[in-house]
Amino acid sequence: MASPNGQSQAPPGPPVTRSIHDPSYHHQYASGADASNTTQPSGAYTSNVDQYGAATSGSEPAGQTSTPSVPGIQPSNQGENTARAAHEPAMQNNSDSSANGLNGHHDGTGAIQVLCGPLLNYRHMTNAQSDTPVWHGSVLIVAKPGDIAPELRFHPLTSVGDQTSSSTNGHLGLGNGSQDASMGNQESGKSSTSTGFKLYSDPHKTFWRMNLEVPLQDAETRWEYTISNLNSTALTQRNNVVVRTFVVPSRHNSMRVMFHSCNGFSVGTDVDAWSGPALWNDVLRVHAERPFHVMIGGGDQIYNDNVRVEGPLRPWTEIHNPVKRREYPFHEDLRARCDEFYYNNYVRWYSTEPFATANAQIAQINIWDDHDIIDGFGSYTDRFMRCDVFRGLGGVAEKYYLLFQHHLPPPASTFTTDAPATNIEAGKQGVAPDPVQLKDTYVMRDLPAEAEPSYIIGSRPGPYVPEPSRNMFTQLGKGMAFLGIDARMERTRHQVNYDATYDLVFRRVDTELAKAGGQIQHLLVLLGVPIAYPRLIWLENILRSPLIGPIRFLNKRFGLAGGFFNSFDGSVDLLDDLDDHYTAHNHKKERRVLINRLQTISQRHSVRITILSGDVHLAALGRFYSHPKLHIPVEKDHRYIVNVVSSAITNKPPPAPVANMLARRNKIHHLDDDTDETLLDMFNRGPGNQTKAATYNHCTMPSRNYAIITETGVPSMNNANGTANGSAAVGGGGVSESVPSMPAEQFSRGRKYNRRAGHSALHPGEIDAGTDHPAASGMHTRHIEGQPCGIDVSIRVEIDPSDKEGHTEGYGVHIPGLTSLK
Repeated sequence: MASPNGQSQAPPGPPVTRSIHDPSYHHQYASGADASNTTQPSGAYTSNVDQYGAATSGSEPAGQTSTPSVPGIQPSNQGENTARAAHEPAMQNNSDSSANGLNGHHDGTGAIQVLCGPLLNYRHMTNAQSDTPVWHGSVLIVAKPGDIAPELRFHPLTSVGDQTSSSTNGHLGLGNGSQDASMGNQESGKSSTSTGFKLYSDPHKTFWRMNLEVPLQDAETRWEYTISNLNSTALTQRNNVVVRTFVVPSRHNSMRVMFHSCNGFSVGTDVDAWSGPALWNDVLRVHAERPFHVMIGGGDQIYNDNVRVEGPLRPWTEIHNPVKRREYPFHEDLRARCDEFYYNNYVRWYSTEPFATANAQIAQINIWDDHDIIDGFGSYTDRFMRCDVFRGLGGVAEKYYLLFQHHLPPPASTFTTDAPATNIEAGKQGVAPDPVQLKDTYVMRDLPAEAEPSYIIGSRPGPYVPEPSRNMFTQLGKGMAFLGIDARMERTRHQVNYDATYDLVFRRVDTELAKAGGQIQHLLVLLGVPIAYPRLIWLENILRSPLIGPIRFLNKRFGLAGGFFNSFDGSVDLLDDLDDHYTAHNHKKERRVLINRLQTISQRHSVRITILSGDVHLAALGRFYSHPKLHIPVEKDHRYIVNVVSSAITNKPPPAPVANMLARRNKIHHLDDDTDETLLDMFNRGPGNQTKAATYNHCTMPSRNYAIITETGVPSMNNANGTANGSAAVGGGGVSESVPSMPAEQFSRGRKYNRRAGHSALHPGEIDAGTDHPAASGMHTRHIEGQPCGIDVSIRVEIDPSDKEGHTEGYGVHIPGLTSLK
């Protein structure tokens, strides 16, 4: 528990530690307490290096240590603590030792039998405001149960701008293996080691996590990691050793971001007609030429909807009586079958190429949305959402969301009709997890909250899943930060998040930006659903009007218009999608308050805020901005917030008439007396000159897509002697390119912009937005002279869905930084 002064205190009896599932730690941290002052209770968690899979090295770089940079955890060499490794489960039943890895499954050589992975995640930075920042990540593999822990080794190859095609030191042509002066004290051939630790294990699979700690250097650097003693026909290996690489930015720069959403197919989609996940081929092509440092999943990283069509929920879905469907029990047998379905679906999808390759070499940050659970979760009627099946299904979905997408241990058990008291509220009263679910099962104790500082845990459980929301704040290199708001766990038809959660989130953001002292100039905010988007309240009103009553009666009696109503609560099928939107009538006030609070943060800290959203299966770019009557230029306008809408990278787009209808509804709206909003006309033509929408529609693009976000205007240390070259380093694949700044007149090609016409350009960076913009390709950056550090946005749009290589054309726009308002 936490004392008022922010110190962890062990009560009498067995020692305890705060965990990442415990809101108290995050409340204290968000209120401004410094986690680095937190002391670990003696014996609560050992801080032995291998316990958390932290890096060890036979030859440590000067100024670096082999212990994890975890606030409040100090290294210990005591054998007593070392023995109490985190591999020991918090909750387990020892009736079958194979579940705990005591009886190994191997191929006769002792090799670990890999079922899925490796999956690479970015977690957080330490020493972010110093000259010695450290990048923290993790690698996950799923394997058959066994007693052999995987071992990960990692070391720098070269600075990205200094790569060659030679293959020495066994680097498979990914680098020359020679010492580059920009590597600082990282010696060539000296690798760090991270031993895997178990997150979860049952008789069929084990989830292993290995941690990475990488010091950022004067140059953008490619690192190689290898995992030994693995065996899988699906992995590229050298003698049972999996070899992968990833890239981290220079310590002087922010991360280059790839953003995506809706990475899967809706039920009934002809996957072959859409060439599967073809756009990931384009992602890998771009990454090979100019690497991404992080990819942000904006929701629906996987589609689990098929659980109701071909999975164990099909009998429940086929019940026509809504009362019987609502009262249907979620017994342990159904939970176990749903658990198996979700696990198999994750393994199948996360092993699908080329998505699997991207997962292994571009570090991920993910926030879920409804399809990660099931279509529309949270947006059906409250009475139906509280049924046992939805409560149980939400728990199963969260289990694998935490394991696969966050590399975190799940709750010890989830809701079933047989054990309804096993939830977080009951747990606080001393009710133990469900012993049935723990039979032959290992669940790791929660990682201490100090080891996972990026999470902001909600203060109370969600209304339909008895677990709190999991929001995130983490820095993305030198001058950029990320805020991800979990807009699904607390969602109902009438709210997106609790007021208390917003308070926690904004308190944390305030604290972090103040601590950065102006170094963070851009804040990326992830909201799974667009917030600057055309209103469809008129359609909501029609679908909720008495006019629908006769159609609903005919549907129930004779099955008329069967596709018009959903198979869950009998509502009009489109309503759950409309209710998801921030622009829905039910969320109107919450939306306004959220934007006002973001504007306040922007003004207080002189940070430019950009919102990332997905969900709607088309591309668009919305903006909030100060009313023209205020005569505020964009570079000084804290109300100027761009909403980059990029969706879907895999799922099929809506029909062109839907995109065209939204374009017709693209009015200039007034959020309040001082803020206007609208979509920018940035789609000057179809990708590859193909027709995707009506000729008048230049603001919504119904074609698969993803986005690239690149900081501009920051000098990069790209020379071996460590001196700044005054231009952005964008090299990759053996190319290093210097990109000078451009005068505003040259950038805009002499064309004027009109601050009073919201549909067109509001500032020089929006002029020629689209395929003719300098930022369109996502490969080259141009900084506008006289403006603060900005970011380039490229939305890369699929040209032909039948192209299995997924070629795209880019549409660009520039977002200027915010001039200091202090």
